[in-house]
Amino acid sequence: MEQLNYKIEVFEGPMDLLLHLISKHKLDINDIPIAELVNQYLDYVRQMQEMDLDVAGDFLEMSARLIYIKTVSLLPRHEEAEILKKEITGELIEYRDCKIMAKKLSEHTEGFDRFVRQPQQGYVNYDYERFHEGDELLNAYINAAGRGKRKLPPPLDSFKVIVAKKFVAVASKVGSVLDKLKSGKKVRFLSLFSDSKTRSDMVATFLAVLELTKNKEILIDGDISNPVVQSFSADGEAVSNTN
Repeated sequence: MEQLNYKIEVFEGPMDLLLHLISKHKLDINDIPIAELVNQYLDYVRQMQEMDLDVAGDFLEMSARLIYIKTVSLLPRHEEAEILKKEITGELIEYRDCKIMAKKLSEHTEGFDRFVRQPQQGYVNYDYERFHEGDELLNAYINAAGRGKRKLPPPLDSFKVIVAKKFVAVASKVGSVLDKLKSGKKVRFLSLFSDSKTRSDMVATFLAVLELTKNKEILIDGDISNPVVQSFSADGEAVSNTN
């Protein structure tokens, strides 16, 4: 390939320069010799720097990209180089096609400096004719103005989760568990939670069972997948009756 000798200001970007090199040296855009193209491209960038021109970042980025492709192509296994080469080839083809279409469009609009649209006649009704309820308008205003700007308190509904939440005492569930075992029969562990309506109920019942077990007032026995619970007799022995 011949040494570069042309005006560098004619190129709008790295893709424009690469297309010029391919066209100048009659290269096949579908099978670009990356090694030759890299050398020519770097010569151009070097000329820009020697002439103290401001080298745009996209030109330097393309330099690094081409050098990387050339480097990996020298490896014994250069599959990555082929993939990167196909990517840059596709970008060049797309850029070339866009330039061709842009040129055709400019030829069709040559001689036209501006396009003017004539004003259209018509009647516009600026009266708002929809009907809204008062609550709907208030909500729309709140959403538009923002609660913080008008310092409105939060709605009462936002406190229901906190205020209405019921907390169950563990002590109350201790008596409930003992009542279910006072007959002396064994009961299924899960049956102790049958009357629990809330999560707080379930947690309190579970803590009550742990407390009673710790104090050796009840005994949990059986298979871990389906345990049973029984109470201790007055002499400290477990009652043997089965439910």
